[in-house]
Amino acid sequence: MSRKVPIALTIAGSDSSGGAGIQADLKAFSALGAYGASVITALTAQNTLGVSAIHDVPDAFIAAQMDAVFSDLKVDAVKIGMLSRPGAIRAVAQGLARHGARPVVLDPVMVAASGARLLSDDSLSDLKAILFPAADLVTPNLPEAAALLDVPMAEDEAQMQAQGEALLALGARAVLMKGGHGTGADSVDLLVTPAGVTRLAAPRHATRNTHGTGCTLSSAIAAGLAGGLGLVPAVEQAKAYITGAIAAADALDVGQGHGPVHHFHALWRA
Repeated sequence: MSRKVPIALTIAGSDSSGGAGIQADLKAFSALGAYGASVITALTAQNTLGVSAIHDVPDAFIAAQMDAVFSDLKVDAVKIGMLSRPGAIRAVAQGLARHGARPVVLDPVMVAASGARLLSDDSLSDLKAILFPAADLVTPNLPEAAALLDVPMAEDEAQMQAQGEALLALGARAVLMKGGHGTGADSVDLLVTPAGVTRLAAPRHATRNTHGTGCTLSSAIAAGLAGGLGLVPAVEQAKAYITGAIAAADALDVGQGHGPVHHFHALWRA
């Protein structure tokens, strides 16, 4: 007897080295039992050492991809990643509204793990004004949250909570403040909602292979939501998944720079 498989859609940029972006999203969806569909917003010439070129997909073609997916597939959750231009942001926002897409997880991708800038300055205001109100969850890391609010990076959990609440006020229904750039033995994330704050902590692993962590976490949350989990259980599952993927990252030995996390750490045989 067949059963409906959860369907998750990623709207993001392509990473030619396979560690982040669309490729990481589809791997995370698959690892967590969701069928992945994709809308590509940009092509990057990229590897573990950095981004050497970006080719933007025309706005009309972004819209066409969205219409093709939603006209045929019953999408259970959407993850949004790299949107480098105001036109792309508007095309995605209009597509979400046109198809009534929910729930939506927005990862405000600004800088790659290698340090390459992926979001133009004139896109910041549109991201906040247009997409935040469409998002059920926004997942900034500490540098991204600081850039969104034009304030110094949070240095403790009290500042993380305050910045999460400030981002919540911009219209998102929930904010996950990711603490991977912080210090201490544990990596602490704070899920900030109008109902309160949920603290999620996991051991911090010393590795340079962190390429695609943000993409992977947000996609893992979307996979959980697509599968019917509530927001808190979906974030908790995703936190455990990315922690395992980071812990196993060194086993992959991919590339010469910031290698990828191990998306299939629980599935591949040693």
